[in-house]
Amino acid sequence: MRRLIHQRRAEDCAPYQRMKSRNYPPLAVAILTAASLSHARPANASSGTANLPPPKTWTARQDHQNMMEQLGIKTLRPGAEGMNRRAANYQNTDEAKANPYPDLPDPLTLNDGGKVTTPQMWWTQRRPEIVEGFEREVYGRVPRDAPKVTWELISTSHTNNGGIAVVTKKLAGHVDNSSYPLISVTIPLTLTTPANASGPVPVMLHFGFDWSRFFRAMNRFRRTNRAARRNRPGAGNGFRRFAGFAGPNWEQLVLSNGWGYAVIIPTDYQADNGAGLTRGIIGLCNKGQPRKPDDWGALRAWAWGASRALDYLQTDPAVDGKRIGIEGLSRFGKAALVTMAFDQRFAIGLIGSSGKGGAALFRRHFGEEVENLTGTGEYHWMAGNFLKYGGPLTPGDLPVDSHELIALCAPRPVFISYGATSGSPRAEGTWVDQHGSFMAAVAAQPVYRLLGKNALGIHDSYLTAKMPPINVALTRGALAWRQHNGGHADGPNWPAFLKWADRCLDGTARLSSR
Repeated sequence: MRRLIHQRRAEDCAPYQRMKSRNYPPLAVAILTAASLSHARPANASSGTANLPPPKTWTARQDHQNMMEQLGIKTLRPGAEGMNRRAANYQNTDEAKANPYPDLPDPLTLNDGGKVTTPQMWWTQRRPEIVEGFEREVYGRVPRDAPKVTWELISTSHTNNGGIAVVTKKLAGHVDNSSYPLISVTIPLTLTTPANASGPVPVMLHFGFDWSRFFRAMNRFRRTNRAARRNRPGAGNGFRRFAGFAGPNWEQLVLSNGWGYAVIIPTDYQADNGAGLTRGIIGLCNKGQPRKPDDWGALRAWAWGASRALDYLQTDPAVDGKRIGIEGLSRFGKAALVTMAFDQRFAIGLIGSSGKGGAALFRRHFGEEVENLTGTGEYHWMAGNFLKYGGPLTPGDLPVDSHELIALCAPRPVFISYGATSGSPRAEGTWVDQHGSFMAAVAAQPVYRLLGKNALGIHDSYLTAKMPPINVALTRGALAWRQHNGGHADGPNWPAFLKWADRCLDGTARLSSR
């Protein structure tokens, strides 16, 4: 009989632990009910739907146009071309032209001009201002009445990975759709932990790709791959999982470190396209209707799902609930940084090749542009209000920038990972703006120091700070950086991350600035 595990807060786990220790029957032990939740499963979509409006079935272009009309925008500036070097709008890769808006918002200056001089001022005044800027203008707001999630254990298996005995649990997070039964949402989650661990272990939660969809897309990608190799260095290797790295995969590295890992598939609960905004968790909350300008986009929705997975992980006796990290690559690197910034329960983050919308500065004119994020192919990641900065406003008008997204993670440890811009056929290329992300990390340092942590350990001048050489890590503080010599992957940086993370989470590193 399948066991139902209801979402609950970590502090509500004591009754479960007491039941387990007293040898209650397994079924009784497994039923955990949050005090604020009912025992009901999500409503059946066939009941009570007669008077409900059906979900909109717009294309991404129709939804995008609707948002432009809501904002009163007639036209948007075109984005950069990342593949064809002969295109008139090919991406800028000239550092001399890369900083048209060199002045960044000061993360330690209040909106009224006052200076933040104490940790208390950061937590009670400045941090809420920055959160508001990101929620209103960039990533959107999670609804106050976002539905609850009930976790169901589907199966448990005992296998091995890389010669290490493991226990793998497959779970499904059923989202309460009683307010709008026409849309059903499920969050898929797997958890793998060492079978012979002596106690609860740290766990890295990974944003995973749906590889069945990925390989279908690859059939289209291969048709342009040859041209991509000619026009964009490293583009042909953009989907190499461990480009430039030979050895165990990341799961085996985590297990050999004595940790566990969990995998969540974000596109299962919110599609990675604009047509999906009236479905998934965003569509469920909006009852199948279009977004308002400050509603959440896919990045914030994916982060919401990671937080619900964390709700479960903090109840699992195999997991150390205070040492759970988040990791993602590319668009899921963006989602991992958003998750880390908005949910302070995550202890550590590995942010892989996140580019614009992640760690790279919005104000930079290099590689991918804000105007790419506001176009029909990527706008769904962001709040509707973000379209304004692709016309009539500019990236320089944004009230916040990505150095402040990194600062929202402080004082918790964050490792920013990239591949090489050039130098080998495996190089990642320039589209993700590695330098712009390094500049953002440099500009986030003052917040880490204010909160008692060392950061990169270099000076704060983001316009002149020099990036370290390829394969040289900056891991002396709670903010870390490493650029490997491979492609669009974070696999080559996992060994350096795990060595640094062990020190961070065990408290043995010299991370304090005092």
